[in-house]
Amino acid sequence: MNTSTSAGHALWVLAHPERDSLNAALRDAGVAALRSQGWQVTESDLYAMGWEPTLVRPGGADVAAEQAKLLVADLVVLQFPLWWYGQPAILKGWIDRVFESGFGYDVVDPQTGRVRKYGDGLLTGKRALAVVTAGDRPGSLQPRGISGSIEDVLWPLLHGTFWYTGMLPLHPELITKARDLDVGQFTALRDRLVDRLAGVQSEVPIGYLPLDDDHYDHAVQLHDHIAPGEQGIAAHRDVRVPEPCLR
Repeated sequence: MNTSTSAGHALWVLAHPERDSLNAALRDAGVAALRSQGWQVTESDLYAMGWEPTLVRPGGADVAAEQAKLLVADLVVLQFPLWWYGQPAILKGWIDRVFESGFGYDVVDPQTGRVRKYGDGLLTGKRALAVVTAGDRPGSLQPRGISGSIEDVLWPLLHGTFWYTGMLPLHPELITKARDLDVGQFTALRDRLVDRLAGVQSEVPIGYLPLDDDHYDHAVQLHDHIAPGEQGIAAHRDVRVPEPCLR
């Protein structure tokens, strides 16, 4: 993997209730690695913050503070355990409240009057990485696994949140058999994450197609000549973008 010595601002959001968890240990290692490379890192530990996940009314000082963190970040890391094939409720609530109208969606381009989304938005150009722990075996979250590939499982986050708001979604960093790791296995996973973060700025993101007239019609469906014969999630991938070698 290529590495880069330049640095920027990073926001690391953790959604795990236990301070002595595997997730917390990986977060600590990841944040320390970024800082050692010259990154300025801001953390949002949602459970430690007592984050209110329920959207009752828009806005609030806590929402504005998280939005400010996002706006200055070049890299956004969302870290969480995979619970029932999705994010913990506290993280889903963070997205629900922070990515509100005028920030995450309903962002209008004043030049064209068009709503900016799917490859364009207020957060365009930022890189977004999901660091995910799962209890099942590695094969279960592969393309032929019983759960489907981790990219398909996380489609609502990768495509529906990251890509929708203009962020460049990176391939998820998946840690499987999270409840059964010994010290040696944890060390290897920690080192793998640290090594990946060293090259995160030059890593090839997931190639999703942008929402434009070249690819989608006015019903927001792919034109017939785009990915002919493909159905579902795979049809929305840009085949010109190579798959990275992360391991």
